[in-house]
Amino acid sequence: MSSSAARVPVSSASSSVAGPLGCLLASLLSQYVGAASAKGLFAQVGAEGVTALRVSLAALILMAVWRPWRTWPGRRVVPDLIAYGAMLGLMNLCIYQAMARIPIGVAIAIEVTGPLAVAMLGSRRPRDGLWVALAVVGLMPLLPIRGATGLDPIGVMWAGAAAVCWALYIVFGKRASALPGGQAAAWGMLVAATFTVPVGVAHAGAALLAPGVLLTGLAVALLSSAAPYSLEMVALRRLPSHVFGLVVSASPAVAALVGFFMLGERLSALQWAAIACVVGASAGSALGAASSAASASSTGADSR
Repeated sequence: MSSSAARVPVSSASSSVAGPLGCLLASLLSQYVGAASAKGLFAQVGAEGVTALRVSLAALILMAVWRPWRTWPGRRVVPDLIAYGAMLGLMNLCIYQAMARIPIGVAIAIEVTGPLAVAMLGSRRPRDGLWVALAVVGLMPLLPIRGATGLDPIGVMWAGAAAVCWALYIVFGKRASALPGGQAAAWGMLVAATFTVPVGVAHAGAALLAPGVLLTGLAVALLSSAAPYSLEMVALRRLPSHVFGLVVSASPAVAALVGFFMLGERLSALQWAAIACVVGASAGSALGAASSAASASSTGADSR
């Protein structure tokens, strides 16, 4: 085989990865541009009102796209679907309450410890203790335990609550994922809307119907829910899981950069270091999971 022929698969592989990788990066950017846009509405309708707009409009979009009523979920999956939707709604409400009080990058750094905890609790690898330690080191400067951190303690608490909701969202989401296509997301978002909308209406009232607020709310729903979900689906189908996990682990850093450029949120060197530790812990966890999966696959192949 000629050297030029040997190079074709490498080029082809690179191009096949570049597309979905770009989709995943665009998904992250879209999500946090949406979060920054949402933060601009807090003064008008509050975190509760923004949550109601995002969740309700995203539910309408997802229901229109997936039309889940064509195949009703079975009775067994309904309790998990309700729990999944409840955690989805609470997670949105909690993280917006946090973002109203602390920088977006810091809020996301605290929130991602939820899925990180789920991954660590499901792991039996001793070396994963290193990633837990790194995450703890990253969290310490952000928690108002000793002295002043420059962060609103209530905002930090809301971000911690969002982390718990995200962890439970993953647990119940896995159980509800038996539904085909995007039906679980559509039904889950509808469930989330059933209680976030009344809360938002009670807080903001008729201000939610102002044309400017509705238009921005639609943009937030598209940027933070509809677009990222669609882009992630493309990436998941074509990217190795460890690459997906590595890219997503950069979420706090992406959020912090968006917060800086769109909202002028300036973090201290210590806060940037804390975010770097959380990103490193998430990346290490993703790599460790990929390594274990590869080892298990190799062991299974050897046994055959």
